[in-house]
Amino acid sequence: MSCGDPHETPCSEVLEKVYLYLDGEAGTEDRDHLRVHLDECAPCLREYGLEQAVKALVARCCGGDAPPADLRERVMVRIQEVRLEIEQVEFRAE
Repeated sequence: MSCGDPHETPCSEVLEKVYLYLDGEAGTEDRDHLRVHLDECAPCLREYGLEQAVKALVARCCGGDAPPADLRERVMVRIQEVRLEIEQVEFRAE
């Protein structure tokens, strides 16, 4: 995904690190770059919001229980499938 605008941190790099950012595991420099990028890139901000919602949903559904070991992988696969579906719809709209 890319908004087409030039950024100091490319959209692809932001999306690769969004979970590290959400989990508070991104380093200070990465966190600052991601924050700046999200402030200026609506498509990435929208994706960040989706990832944030998924994280909240998983936390709510799993309560205090540890999530199944393969849950993150299944969620990531489904997110990728949805991204591809969205890109196909956006591509056809143009």
